[in-house]
Amino acid sequence: MGECNVTVMERAETTDRAEGEWRQVMSDPAPAFEPWAPWVESLQLWGQANPGWATGLALLGVFLAGVVLLRVVQHYILRFVEYVARQTPAQWDQALFDARFPQRLSWGLPLLVWYFGLLVVPYLPETPLDILRRVFLASMILVVIRAFDAFLDGVNRIYIQNPRARERPIKGFLQLANVVAHLAGIIIIVSILMDRNPAIFLGGLGAMTAVLLLVFRDTLLSLVAGIQITTNDTLRTGDWIEMPQFQADGDVVDIALNTITVQNWDRTLTYIPTHKFLEHSFRNWRGMTQSGGRRIKRSIYLDQNSVRFLTDEEIERLGNWSLLKDYMERKRQEVEAFNRAHPEREGLIPHRRRLTNLGTFRAYLTEYIRTHPNIHPDLPHMVRQMPPGPDGIPMEIYGFSNDVRWVMYEGIQGDIFDHILATIPEFGLRVFQKPTGADLAGAVGPARGNGRGPEAGAHRPVGERLSQSGGGVASG
Repeated sequence: MGECNVTVMERAETTDRAEGEWRQVMSDPAPAFEPWAPWVESLQLWGQANPGWATGLALLGVFLAGVVLLRVVQHYILRFVEYVARQTPAQWDQALFDARFPQRLSWGLPLLVWYFGLLVVPYLPETPLDILRRVFLASMILVVIRAFDAFLDGVNRIYIQNPRARERPIKGFLQLANVVAHLAGIIIIVSILMDRNPAIFLGGLGAMTAVLLLVFRDTLLSLVAGIQITTNDTLRTGDWIEMPQFQADGDVVDIALNTITVQNWDRTLTYIPTHKFLEHSFRNWRGMTQSGGRRIKRSIYLDQNSVRFLTDEEIERLGNWSLLKDYMERKRQEVEAFNRAHPEREGLIPHRRRLTNLGTFRAYLTEYIRTHPNIHPDLPHMVRQMPPGPDGIPMEIYGFSNDVRWVMYEGIQGDIFDHILATIPEFGLRVFQKPTGADLAGAVGPARGNGRGPEAGAHRPVGERLSQSGGGVASG
């Protein structure tokens, strides 16, 4: 027990003695460096005897100190800080590292060492000292400009993670701030290198206004266009646009100060000057996406020779269809009421009201489109009979799908017209189609050397062959 008390007391005395010596060194550091005094004095004498070597070695030491500091910061400190930043849930620090903001800013550390280290270099003439310090100071301004550029890039990376970034892009404004920073930096760098007041260069800008307007014409026009595009919300990243003047048809992938990039559907890229969007018209399909409906507008051409009146059997059969039941009942009552009101037309078939296969088919399509689960119910939809022409009677389907995705839209449209084409013969109608070589060969006779005999049906009446190749023969 006594030995333990002695040991504790000895340790306390040693600690007090060390603290006293440290306070003495801090109050008067000269005695602590007394062992080095002879070596320092001899080094000073050697430097006085060899000033050139002393200056060169001092410059080399200052240079190596800056290089070593840069290597340590970039390869150890920044890597550790970046690793820590990757582990945090915050996104802003990762975005700044991705934009290389800390890496660019770290280049200012060796410049600071060199700028202030020149002051301790012995026997360095005043003129080289002044020139080198001005070069290093100008280089620091350049580093600040590049770091500011990376900082703005990081801000944009952070902003685009916001859901509203596509509606209000700020990349153009950040690029404008970058341009202003570069112009200011250039003026400051030139003034430092020439050892002149920056106000002198700013005063001379008035005379260079015309030149600047000529040089930065596209930039200024693009700036105005970018402000109007953002203010009026006429264009966003992700919009599908068509601009035939520049063969652009695709999605907007980037809105910058000077150019807007469009990725076409063939995966090529079109770069359009921003100010061209004020000079030329373009189509923006954003309204289609926001409305939730994509337009279907396609026609089927029907053979005019297949249009006829419906027979009683057909009226009875079609009246049992769920989509035509109400229509057929209503039309039957209207026709019967009209014919009873005009008995004088009983023997005049053309003057009597009768149901046609074309009108009934149009009514069926109207009800089919109205009740289709993939047709948007709140947007216009109709079936239009267009003016007949040399290609038959166009029956146009007009409506909007409730899915605006391209693949789904094409599938919906294809299913609708597959059903329509398969339903047309049920009404005694035929699709108009120009005859092919097979149709003509079947109408004229068997092709020579094809090895087909009479069993192929080549000797059937021409009317029968044409009827089977194009549908049923129209009956009046």
